[in-house]
Amino acid sequence: MPKKTRIGLIQMKMSADPKKNILIAINKIKDAAKKGAKIICLPELFLTYYFCQHEKHSNFKLAEKIPGPTTSILSKISKELKVVIIASLFEKRTSGVYHNTCVVLDEKGSMIGKYRKMHIPDDPQYYEKFYFTPGDLGFKTFKTNYGKIGTLVCWDQWFPEAARLTTLLGAEVIFYPTAIGWHPKEKAKYGKSQLEAWTSVQRSHAIANGVYVAAVNRIGIEKQGVKKLDFWGHSVLFDPSGNIIARAGTKEQTLICDIDLKKVDTVRQHWPFLRDRRIDYYKGILKNPKDD
Repeated sequence: MPKKTRIGLIQMKMSADPKKNILIAINKIKDAAKKGAKIICLPELFLTYYFCQHEKHSNFKLAEKIPGPTTSILSKISKELKVVIIASLFEKRTSGVYHNTCVVLDEKGSMIGKYRKMHIPDDPQYYEKFYFTPGDLGFKTFKTNYGKIGTLVCWDQWFPEAARLTTLLGAEVIFYPTAIGWHPKEKAKYGKSQLEAWTSVQRSHAIANGVYVAAVNRIGIEKQGVKKLDFWGHSVLFDPSGNIIARAGTKEQTLICDIDLKKVDTVRQHWPFLRDRRIDYYKGILKNPKDD
């Protein structure tokens, strides 16, 4: 397995038309592959507007089986281009049970696995608990010909336990397909602080675990009825020391980044956080905070 590889992080704007979104995504995947990217990641729920702004039963029609029509399309592209594709989809598992699911397709067009989002938020205009059952597959790492990759999704990125457990399963790169943004009325007062917090927590995952961390966000103002969200972009890749390798702005952009997986070993040798863990005293992490 080569230690150096190139990854592509696709930051894109979504429309209300899934057919248009898949075509845009395919074109961006092809462009990233032409530039040498071997692992290419799309934003969270890239096929549609972020429909979780509302609790609407009609939105369940957007879900699909996995494997299904979108994985079939993307598997042909991954095989044609000989790339690994990471894609977040609205999965219909069975009647009444739906997941926010990340699939990994290898360079042969095979779906080598899927991860179901474990942490499900419920905040104003992020009403994901209405739509998604929490994941039941556990944390996942997938071995590809271009490196060992872990997949987590958006809200997962705030939880150090998720990054640590994914790392312990062998991940060298953790990808976070993401859909995060500002409430426009709050942006002036809280926008900078929220964005810096989002960046900081991902940097901390890279440092604490000695892994590359890639967050891939959408951009654009998405209005549904009287409600709207301003997705802030700023897709970013950190190296295992927490340095920013590349960062996007608030426009559509594909980050093409070279990474050297040997740095994972080097950083862990010099900052041996995994070695010095005291797992014999960590049982308390399985409990909720004590009452006051």
